[in-house]
Amino acid sequence: MLTVHVVDAAGYRKYSDTTLVHELLASGAKLWIDCDSHDGDLAAFLTNVLNLHPLAVEDILQERPSPKVEDYGDYLYIVAHGIVRDKESEALQTVELDVVVAAQWIFTHHTGPATPCEAVSSDLQRNPRPLERGPGFVAHAVLDHLVDYYLPVMDAFDEEVDELEGMVIENPSREVLSRLFALKRSLQRLRRIAIYQREVLKRLSHGEFDQIPEKALPFFRDVYDHFVRVADLADGYRELLSGALDAYLSVTSNRMNEVMKALTLVATIMLPLTFIAGVYGMNFERMPELKWTYGYPFALGLMVAVAIGMMLWFRSRKWL
Repeated sequence: MLTVHVVDAAGYRKYSDTTLVHELLASGAKLWIDCDSHDGDLAAFLTNVLNLHPLAVEDILQERPSPKVEDYGDYLYIVAHGIVRDKESEALQTVELDVVVAAQWIFTHHTGPATPCEAVSSDLQRNPRPLERGPGFVAHAVLDHLVDYYLPVMDAFDEEVDELEGMVIENPSREVLSRLFALKRSLQRLRRIAIYQREVLKRLSHGEFDQIPEKALPFFRDVYDHFVRVADLADGYRELLSGALDAYLSVTSNRMNEVMKALTLVATIMLPLTFIAGVYGMNFERMPELKWTYGYPFALGLMVAVAIGMMLWFRSRKWL
């Protein structure tokens, strides 16, 4: 579905009829065209009405794995990624947002609902000033909301990292290890997106493109600063998770060492007792203690004495 936001001498209006786009562009109105689907006529609209390059149309209709920005002369094509985290599986998912900025219009495309575009649309109905100032300011509003929605996800990562750090010490189970690896995969994916998206925002904020007016550059620099914080947080959480994983391995290794130590001490104590039992279990006819009345209690007492003696020696060496 295509939604057309218009600002001209008559004020702000919103349409769902794209047949008016030609007329509105000819009248000098400023437009924001938002599309939330892969409609069958979308390619024709982009090619015939907005006069986009076939490569730009192809990129819009396909999913791009990483953010990017390309200057086509008359317009600027931006691919940005928002993030959504599934509450049940805790998997990180990306939402692609295509933005095309020209002198008179801006086009945005996403598959399904996109919270940044919905927020900007709601803002324009209350105050259409960003569209009045130009498409570059609408692009800033969309990217600003896109980056803002990273922050709740980063806060959720922060809480989960703190929780896992405590669980690693208190209860280093397989479930904790599984959550550690799942969270690390999500942060690794976020970091890959952050590297490219940070570079895109940096280029947009440094006046490299004519489609971004000079008056809008401070606003883009503000968005860039916010995303630098997001990228730094992602790097910091990755390091904390690596430390938590090392701590998990250390704790489990220490517990295994304690178990092995206990088994080794038991086996060491049992070794001489087994030797004594073996000697007195040979039953040769001419053994001195074979027919001794107190032979059995003596053998048991000897075993107890040897066991206690070894335990006292282990304690003196601080092995117990």
